[in-house]
Amino acid sequence: MVIKPRIMNNVCLTAHPVGLYKTVEEQIAYVKKQGPFTMPKKILILGGSTGYGLATRISAAFGGNADTISVSFEKEPTINRTGTPGWYNNAAFKIEAEKAGYLAENINGDAFSHEIRQETIEKIKEHFGKIDMLVYSLASPVRKDPYSDTLYKSVLKPIGQAYTAHSVNFLTEQISEMEILPAEQEEIDATVKVMGGEDWKLWIAALRDAGVLEEGFTTLAYSYIGPEMTFPIYRGGTIGLAKEHLEKTALELDDELKALGGRAFISVNKALVTRASAMIPVIPLYISLLFRIMKVKGTHEGCIEQMYRMLSGKIYGTEGLILDKNHLLRMDDWEMEEEVQNKVKNLWEQVDESNIRELTDIVDYRREYMKLHGFEVDGVNYDANVRLGFPCVVC
Repeated sequence: MVIKPRIMNNVCLTAHPVGLYKTVEEQIAYVKKQGPFTMPKKILILGGSTGYGLATRISAAFGGNADTISVSFEKEPTINRTGTPGWYNNAAFKIEAEKAGYLAENINGDAFSHEIRQETIEKIKEHFGKIDMLVYSLASPVRKDPYSDTLYKSVLKPIGQAYTAHSVNFLTEQISEMEILPAEQEEIDATVKVMGGEDWKLWIAALRDAGVLEEGFTTLAYSYIGPEMTFPIYRGGTIGLAKEHLEKTALELDDELKALGGRAFISVNKALVTRASAMIPVIPLYISLLFRIMKVKGTHEGCIEQMYRMLSGKIYGTEGLILDKNHLLRMDDWEMEEEVQNKVKNLWEQVDESNIRELTDIVDYRREYMKLHGFEVDGVNYDANVRLGFPCVVC
């Protein structure tokens, strides 16, 4: 089949196997070029199929020589429909990791369920005995409570009052004013249920009770804070309350894990192009401005650059893990530099449709979004017939 991008309401509904394989290869090549580092060897990643989770897995394997198990919920291809990007990423990583001699187990299913937790524990016992590290990188808009079967849906809304700001359609480059009404209490509570720390805590409890946590076990989850201009819709909104719950959970888990000589903390990462962030009003415009400024400054990072720096330099570097007063690892340190943020604020007031390409990185933003689905990747013939499943033409 010849696969082309099919986009509806700014969401890409197709994925290109060859393009995604190449993006995985590119990330592996980057890590190999940086060189090896020392870290634990038995890693479980929840949400290791895309974005920061995938980059963490690649960095751990090809930089830290670690074996990995990843849990994610992806749709496999059918006879006439492509799989999700994460399905292809998982398949590509497994092929390349096993070529290099690393164990790479993929568990496909609802990571919020007791059944998948139990399946994962059995895999850990079979392959590792115990694990050294758990990375919690799940990003889902819905979560079914494993005890009540209640389905909770998260919302991206301000709290208390409506929020109005200009945003950009990154596909058409049109800037418009957008108003988002405040969340109801039921929506706030549901968002915390989905994106807070409750599920992370359930995972740690299940793994501890099963006796599969190694002495000195480390666990971390990912979060984002962001700048003042996105505060009402993000950190000050429903998502922000969920992130606060996640961060509170990290403190509780850190205390619980002391008996094992273990630790738990949050890594606050940089704003990046992801399938989720592309749908958040204001964020694409902010990221486009941010990227332009950080590229000029020479501090821009994608997922793979940031996760390699996190593992090799911040968590397992010679300086040792350094957390801020709120028990957070600040991987957004370069983004939140005062000079960078002042420049973003200045350009934010100037940008319009006539100068958006001059003042922002909107063209590269669009390309990065398409690459998340395997499109607009250098060296790929998008007019060629491709298998929807693996092996594809590059395997």
